[in-house]
Amino acid sequence: MKKKSLQQHDHDCHVSLMRPNFLFPVSALDNGLALTPTMGWLHWERFMCNTDCDADPKNCIREELFMEMTDVMVKEGWKDAGYEFVCIDDCWPSHERDAQGRLQADPKRFPSGIKKLADYVHAKGLKLGIYADVGTRTCAGYPGTLGYYDIDAKTFADWGVDLLKFDGCFMPDWSQLGEGYMNMSRALNQTGRSIVYSCEWPLYEWPHQQPDYEAIRKTCNHWRNYGDVYDQWTSVKSILDWTADHQKILVPVAGPGGWNDPDMLIIGNFGLSHNQQQTQMALWAIMAAPLLMSNDLRNICPKAKELLQNKQIIAINQDPLGMQGHRTLKGDSFEVWERPLSGNRLAVAVMNRQEIGGPRRFIISVATLPSWQLCDPKCNVTQILPVYQEMGVQNLFSEVMVQVNPTGTTLLTVSPIKSNPHDTL
Repeated sequence: MKKKSLQQHDHDCHVSLMRPNFLFPVSALDNGLALTPTMGWLHWERFMCNTDCDADPKNCIREELFMEMTDVMVKEGWKDAGYEFVCIDDCWPSHERDAQGRLQADPKRFPSGIKKLADYVHAKGLKLGIYADVGTRTCAGYPGTLGYYDIDAKTFADWGVDLLKFDGCFMPDWSQLGEGYMNMSRALNQTGRSIVYSCEWPLYEWPHQQPDYEAIRKTCNHWRNYGDVYDQWTSVKSILDWTADHQKILVPVAGPGGWNDPDMLIIGNFGLSHNQQQTQMALWAIMAAPLLMSNDLRNICPKAKELLQNKQIIAINQDPLGMQGHRTLKGDSFEVWERPLSGNRLAVAVMNRQEIGGPRRFIISVATLPSWQLCDPKCNVTQILPVYQEMGVQNLFSEVMVQVNPTGTTLLTVSPIKSNPHDTL
């Protein structure tokens, strides 16, 4: 791997601009769901396939874990902040289907069954997500859905499931991935129950060919494109880099009803500094990503909780215009990402990719941010991260200086101020 230069640049940033041209076509999966990105909690990154409930009852994959997360989401403000799904990932089923060919929950770890768990979650005003796989087995080796699409969809609907994460492991012929995902989409819709459909179709097709995103968007409510997130900064960076490198393909297909999924939020775990956690939260908002936390909400530090529940960041993520943001500038170890918002507003994230030194200055102006044109004649600028700060009324020729910590991100919103026709020039 080529080693990057660690030379520090303390001066103001003057870099060449990359202004991608995007078209915004495409029709979504018409199930009326996920009109804004899905928000909730998913067990995988933090709890993985821990099935040893004798040795580790507090952290193993069993019904109590999901009941406790449900309780905490209601009591600790997560539900009020917009997080509504409690999602089971892999390793929940029995290793055998029942006599009727149906999936069944592991009887020792889920003795009450999934329907009772769904009832519990629903009674608290939340929704339940579950996991299955398009192939012969799940990624962890549990029964897959290949050949059982209709029966599994009906089973999930009968149980009261509200979201299905449908993985792509162990498909005997990768060229049948699309057919499998479309079959499950059709089977879910035929149940008559509203079930958000989270796919991994493009993730498993990219190694072979560029996926057909128009077909994917008509089939799924969100879709994973890239590998699993790990609890480390290197992983978050690689997801951002891959997304930016493919943004001309990805950005046009995102919108109400269908979203690119860069994987789980790992905020509140072990591997990210607070600045890096702010970067993940800010950029997932810019990318219009599903906000699916994978952490232990029963034991999370106050700063991580405050960040995850930040109303201004969530408002950017959930903006009803539903346009995914993209990277517009890269240079001098800075990146600028922009997202158009409703009301002709703009969200701007300035990330410092340098991993040495201290905070660095970045000048936001019409030179570094052509979208600054919306500040003609005037605009209001608000800094949301690293700390909330009203930066006041600006104009087309303003230069707004922000400080950005190493591996951190400064997040802003820019709102145009309409000129008053009674103003005299």
